[in-house]
Amino acid sequence: MITIRSITPEQTYPLRHSVLWPDKPFDYVKVENDQEGQHFGAFLLDELVAVISLFVEGNEARFRKFAARPDRQRQGIGTQLLNHVMAEARRSGATTIWCDARLDAADFYRRFGMEAVSEVFYKGPIPYAKFSRTL
Repeated sequence: MITIRSITPEQTYPLRHSVLWPDKPFDYVKVENDQEGQHFGAFLLDELVAVISLFVEGNEARFRKFAARPDRQRQGIGTQLLNHVMAEARRSGATTIWCDARLDAADFYRRFGMEAVSEVFYKGPIPYAKFSRTL
């Protein structure tokens, strides 16, 4: 049984690091304005298995550092977490939501009605595109 709860930015860092950027220094996964965001964790029993961070500015929401433990991927946990964040963004007054998506996850984001709205760009060797949708 998955529960989604608000967490601190610091609670997101271990999963952000181990899943997204394990080859970078730990501080690489910290976002400059983490303290201004809303951070959510998906818990299986009491174990944190996925994290996401939401930043709302005016009517625009951005989610960042979406990471699920590899042994818990493809089990619907990320879907529950992203649905929760989209609902939170709407409650906060956002009418649009976007993220910088790794291209290898593009199909996942398309299932939520998100589409690429930028050219491909790279963070290190990893190709990304900005994905967005109206809420």
